[in-house]
Amino acid sequence: MSQGQPQRPQGDPEPIKYGDVFVVSGELASQPIAPQDAAAMQAAENIVLGETQKGGPAAVMQSAAAVNERRGVVGHDDATGVARDQGITISEAEVAGHRIITEAVGGQVVGQYVRPALANMNSPAAVLGGDAITIGEALEATALSAGDKPVDQSDAAAIQAAEVRAARTSRITPGGLASSAQAAATLNARTMLDENKTKLADVLADATTKLPDDKPVTREDAEGVIGAELRNNPDLATHPGGVASSMAAAARLNQEK
Repeated sequence: MSQGQPQRPQGDPEPIKYGDVFVVSGELASQPIAPQDAAAMQAAENIVLGETQKGGPAAVMQSAAAVNERRGVVGHDDATGVARDQGITISEAEVAGHRIITEAVGGQVVGQYVRPALANMNSPAAVLGGDAITIGEALEATALSAGDKPVDQSDAAAIQAAEVRAARTSRITPGGLASSAQAAATLNARTMLDENKTKLADVLADATTKLPDDKPVTREDAEGVIGAELRNNPDLATHPGGVASSMAAAARLNQEK
């Protein structure tokens, strides 16, 4: 990954583009790195990896975006069209006992590295440390990382799976998170404009106080929520920074404690 900055030409300041710091092509290569792109990548790294990687894509994007903002070629609230429309994602695969982490913007890889694989978590929630992340806290993290996402059926299903596991019962609490999420998804399906739709932040803010009970997130909890979100998404995918992603990150961090 090259992190060199382009020479500024005479006249108007030149933005640092994706093609200047990453090996990418097409439309993305010619786009300036925008502050909201960097913020989204940082949020994704924090959710999936538990921290922003030193010298990783998020750090590089933050530096470039800060320079672009100082040069006046992007605004603080700007996002690149490719990143906004096609997404910023972090995925991982386990190969030969190692986790292969891949970070991408608009489907193009901007970073890839290897981490040791985590052993299976066999400890029940009852013996996890007192500072373990709970299901409610993971849901509140979703309100921060993907709070502007309109609630759909996959979100409602994932939230229901999380509530059921937190309460350790198959019953859905009337007026609780799951019922609120389902009502929002149903209403959103009949609402045309995104700005008029109920967002994840509207449902999940203060989730810990809205759950009938709470517990530390385990691998089994995360797998159940991920499965629910996948089954109810026509694309068979989870949303970056969404409910399933936050639960997976919480389970991973709890395992490392």
